[in-house]
Amino acid sequence: MLSRSKSSNHGLVNEFSTDASLCRFKPDKEGELQYTGISQSAIREMALCTELSHENVIRLVEIILESKCIFMVFEYAEHDLLQIVHWHTQHPRTPIAAATLRSVIYQLLDGLLYLHRNWILHRDLKPANIMVTSSGRVKIGDLGLARIFHKPLQALFSGDKVVVTIWYRAPELLLGSRHYTTAIDTWAVGCIFAELLSLRPIFKGEEAKQDSKKSVPFQRNQMCKIAEVLGVPKKEQWPLLTSMSEYSQLPTLQAASPGVLRPTGLDKWWDNVLKNGNYKSSSAAVSSTGPPPHRDGLALMKSLLEYDPLKRLSAEQALEHPYFQHDETYGTTCRPSSDCFDTIEHKYPARKVSSEDNDIRTGSLPGTKRSGLPDDSLLRPAKRLKEG
Repeated sequence: MLSRSKSSNHGLVNEFSTDASLCRFKPDKEGELQYTGISQSAIREMALCTELSHENVIRLVEIILESKCIFMVFEYAEHDLLQIVHWHTQHPRTPIAAATLRSVIYQLLDGLLYLHRNWILHRDLKPANIMVTSSGRVKIGDLGLARIFHKPLQALFSGDKVVVTIWYRAPELLLGSRHYTTAIDTWAVGCIFAELLSLRPIFKGEEAKQDSKKSVPFQRNQMCKIAEVLGVPKKEQWPLLTSMSEYSQLPTLQAASPGVLRPTGLDKWWDNVLKNGNYKSSSAAVSSTGPPPHRDGLALMKSLLEYDPLKRLSAEQALEHPYFQHDETYGTTCRPSSDCFDTIEHKYPARKVSSEDNDIRTGSLPGTKRSGLPDDSLLRPAKRLKEG
């Protein structure tokens, strides 16, 4: 199912069939008999995927060694969240159904809870890495940046100085934290939630390129995008803020973007999205649009996009949130369906798969490229592991 493409970060090429995805590791220069081995991230992904077993995490079918190439065979899924977002942005622009959104986020958190209970940080959650089968089952894929965080021999920062694609990178990472927790993954879930709702990334910044492997630049533009919505973080709300290595950079945000002094706020952002979302007012209609998401979703989003990682909801806490108790389509109280397509009439076309990636390209995270989605500012006025 893991029908995603990576480029030269560990010599990976994808080949696909109708019922499985084949990921082939090959030499950097095809045709030359020079084999430099397999990268650490590729080895990590193979090792972790071999051990994982959960309905909301990608399933590795087998690993094949043939003709000096390694093939990873994954179960197949017809869709990914980025493709679904793109489909909804086409004319006529329609929102993702509230019940579909609720089910997707619930299943995503359920798979993430399984990873976290087994001491695994994903470290690259984004729509392109979340697959969906034709039966509506959400699958977390692409564990190339995943790491086991139980008793690490050194700080995670020492091994990988830059993690998480820029638009989904948590503020503690942007501010140079040398130690981080599972909260970086739940921040990314909050960003994905907002993107599925508004059909565009909520924090779409430009990444400052890394000049050398030893120094990581302050991502001022990305931090400005977050502050334009949430405001500049303050030590009163985030007590450990002053310990961040880039804390001294926060006063420079105002000069870079005056909008940080007049942040939109998530309440206004939410209201603007629903106002422009073309939702139907009748809760009785079961259609491609239907009623808007329940306002409990706003409370969940606020808790996932909390600046202080110690206050940010964990995956386990988020699964118990009231948002997952209320069904917008039928006005009843029930858990989200395990089929995120359960209440919709339309069918999404199968994803077109190619060797080209369809995601954002960043200087630090190879194998991605820009999606071309508009900036969200347009919305603002002016061993088998145990199963968890």
